[in-house]
Amino acid sequence: MKQIKPITILVADDDADDRMMIEEALRENRLANDLHFVRDGEELMEYLRGIGNYADAKSHPRPGLILLDLNMPKKDGREALKEIKGDPALRGIPIVVLTTSKAEEDVYRTYNLGVNSFITKPVTFEALVAITRDLGRYWFEIVELPPDMTSQERAKLQ
Repeated sequence: MKQIKPITILVADDDADDRMMIEEALRENRLANDLHFVRDGEELMEYLRGIGNYADAKSHPRPGLILLDLNMPKKDGREALKEIKGDPALRGIPIVVLTTSKAEEDVYRTYNLGVNSFITKPVTFEALVAITRDLGRYWFEIVELPPDMTSQERAKLQ
């Protein structure tokens, strides 16, 4: 079995209760070694671009995985997803939509925009723990993620 590598997880969700439950579920599965939160799509883009409150790269490292809610204020998850996947410097970051939406249109649209997975938020905390366990196993033990590179190193690959 592959050794689990520490990874930065960025959760974009406007609901404080959902953020708390996601954090607890990740901790229960020992996956919250580097966890950061943003409350809307505008904050998400500021974080990813390292601007404003997120200018300190040591305090706000590039995420290895984004958990993205679709229904957020200011800039929703669909808009942020389109922007991320349209940016060569960001498009390689895996994104898992974790949302209350069950709309087929959202599933199709987000996959067409380049999302890696679409998961409907479960109703119970136990189910959320199970989902985060499976996400952790898949993203941190099974698949090979791109190495964390500086923006200069990423630019050389383009």
